[in-house]
Amino acid sequence: MVQKKKGLIAGNIAAQNRRARHEYTIEDTFEAGIILAGTEVKSLRQGRASIVEAYAEPRGREIFLVNAHIPEYSAAKHFGHEPKRPRKLLLHRREIERLLGAVRRKGMTLVPLSIYFNKRGMAKVQLALAQGKRKVDKREAEKDREWKRQKERLLRAR
Repeated sequence: MVQKKKGLIAGNIAAQNRRARHEYTIEDTFEAGIILAGTEVKSLRQGRASIVEAYAEPRGREIFLVNAHIPEYSAAKHFGHEPKRPRKLLLHRREIERLLGAVRRKGMTLVPLSIYFNKRGMAKVQLALAQGKRKVDKREAEKDREWKRQKERLLRAR
């Protein structure tokens, strides 16, 4: 059974960056298309990609996904691809301008949260406009999370 999870279909997720929500305060999220080679798509469908160290950066008036590791497809022989090459993200012009402005003015970061396949089978990247957390912020978030868990346990016990 496929479960719906925060706007994404859980069964189609190819790669996830779980550390991103811990390391950054997420301001806004965007869905972006991604230009991939055929062997990259096949490798993604096998769920072997990693975006833990990945980030998105502006180059001119375009945005690229950098440092995302999509391993070579084993059955491709010598027609493979470079695993960590920069990949162009497809966004609307207004979204690109908004993201570029936030990165330049406010010093925010573009972090990929996940790579997944939508209902039509197209590879998409969930991109977050994020602000880095300090150690104090991380501790505060952990305290809040722990308090919510404790509150739920107390309510269930009644």
